[in-house]
Amino acid sequence: MILYVLIAFVVYLVLSTVLFPNLGRTQQITETDYSTFVTALKKKKVDKVEYNTDDYTIYYTKKGESEDIAYKTVGVPNDSGFTDRVLDAGASLTSVVPDKNSGLMMYYLLTMVLPIAIFFLVGWWLNRKMKKAMGDDGPSMNFGGGFGGGGLGKSGARVIASKDVGVTFKDVAGQEEAKESLKEVVDFLENPKRYEEIGAKLPRGALLVGPPGTGKTLLAKAVAGEAGVPFFSISGSEFVEMFVGRGAAKVRDLFKQAKEKAPCIVFIDEIDTVGKKRDGGGLSGNDEREQTLNQLLTEMDGFDNHKGIVVLAATNRPDSLDPALLRPGRFDRRIPVELPDLSGRKSILELHAKDVKVQPPIDLTAIARATPGASGADLANIINEGALRAVRMGRKRATQDDFEESVEVVIAGQQRKSTVLSDHEKQVVSYHEIGHAIVAARQKGSAPVTKITIVPRTSGALGYTMQVEEDEKFLTTKQEILDKLAVYCGGRAAEELIFGEMTTGAANDIEQATKLARNMITRFGMSDEFGMMALGTVQNQYLNQDTSLTCAPGTAEQVDALVVKLIEEAHARAMQILKENKFKLHELARYLYKKETITGEEFMTLLSRENPLMPKAQ
Repeated sequence: MILYVLIAFVVYLVLSTVLFPNLGRTQQITETDYSTFVTALKKKKVDKVEYNTDDYTIYYTKKGESEDIAYKTVGVPNDSGFTDRVLDAGASLTSVVPDKNSGLMMYYLLTMVLPIAIFFLVGWWLNRKMKKAMGDDGPSMNFGGGFGGGGLGKSGARVIASKDVGVTFKDVAGQEEAKESLKEVVDFLENPKRYEEIGAKLPRGALLVGPPGTGKTLLAKAVAGEAGVPFFSISGSEFVEMFVGRGAAKVRDLFKQAKEKAPCIVFIDEIDTVGKKRDGGGLSGNDEREQTLNQLLTEMDGFDNHKGIVVLAATNRPDSLDPALLRPGRFDRRIPVELPDLSGRKSILELHAKDVKVQPPIDLTAIARATPGASGADLANIINEGALRAVRMGRKRATQDDFEESVEVVIAGQQRKSTVLSDHEKQVVSYHEIGHAIVAARQKGSAPVTKITIVPRTSGALGYTMQVEEDEKFLTTKQEILDKLAVYCGGRAAEELIFGEMTTGAANDIEQATKLARNMITRFGMSDEFGMMALGTVQNQYLNQDTSLTCAPGTAEQVDALVVKLIEEAHARAMQILKENKFKLHELARYLYKKETITGEEFMTLLSRENPLMPKAQ
């Protein structure tokens, strides 16, 4: 751009000072009549005279005045003694004789056409540089997407050469089923003749679906790394443009580049951005998105798959995709990339722990057991948080305590040292958490308590009780759900039993209990009134799993009444357990109040220990 401005400035100087000096006159000009000019000549006050023979304009300066001050007048055409009069006055005379045939044309040519031409050439040169930088060395000018549009027609895909991918299936842990599904794609890219001989066709595309952070992008890179082919990566949001048609142009450019570098992998992340279902009436509020989707459908249906172009896409909202995108011939395969199970979580932790210096013994199985429902990204964050904690504590190696604390950091947030509870509030929180723990411990189906703390966290929790299942469960019985409801109600029940009042501390417990009770009735079919009747549908399966009721308003009222009944029964059950263990409730709450954090072993030891002061049962 600096060169651009300098060229324009030089052109202006040349035109103003050399070819058209009158245009660049910077003097202070005063207009006078011809008689005033003649009088000045007679008095010999004129220094320099410039006379234009075309329009008889006279510019002159006076002796003893600055050259920045000039006078302008129009001469008399038939004044034959003009030249002699000027010379007799001792002034210098300069005559300007313009070319009448070419002067005006040359003026416009040099002052208007030439600068525009120079600007155009410089813009063309910049456009060529941009094209080379984006990998397009062709001689043609793309006026729609290059020179005037700043590259809007370019796909913008990040191209990673096969040798630079740097990720293989060894770098992906906890997704064995997904890897098995993708190994066939790798084998086709490496040995396409095996499939051509038998007449088989490789799926044109594979859709990776699953919750956020489960490794969908990593799997796509691993396929390219295993097959040793180039990897095109682009996000669905990059196709969205302000101008109609630009998104479709980017799709065309993306597949054009892919055909040139086939065999290759084309990966479109968050494809739901451009692949949403089209409306039935055809009157969409975003024509640009629909044009982009139509172009994507056309390109996937049109390219020759024998060249070895595989399109991978990732989304966590597969229910919102257009059916035409999911039909055979486009995204033939749907590969679920689910949250890892216990063994998968352990494998992921081991993979990330290789890069961290640790102090043995390290039990990653315990960490994996304490993180049900964690994604691969969450587990990587846990290992990193453990390493950061070791650095903060001044150690050169991370310990088991660091990783266990990092689990709490990821789940509940950092400790809030700035939050100071009053003695009464601290007592209330102690009884609240011990209430949860005692109700959980006195029920056979509840998970064992592993930790209780009343240290406030940045998530807003003033304390929490951690329960960890000994073995991973995939099915939950009705009785186990009822037990869990009673555990949720244990905190509020303890507050009412001891203090005779309610606090806002049970807000999250109430929310979780209500959600669980409603799912029992609407999704799990665990009510006598409705039986095996689905009253709700799950939306966004891989995101927040919201449930929307699909029933009549009267039925919804019945569901609300049953939810209230279930929670009341769970609350009464929790209250009964705490009344039977009131002495232990006091003892454990005081112990937690003093120590602020206790382990599950300490809790169970105190709960099962006989106390001589405790009144014996009659």
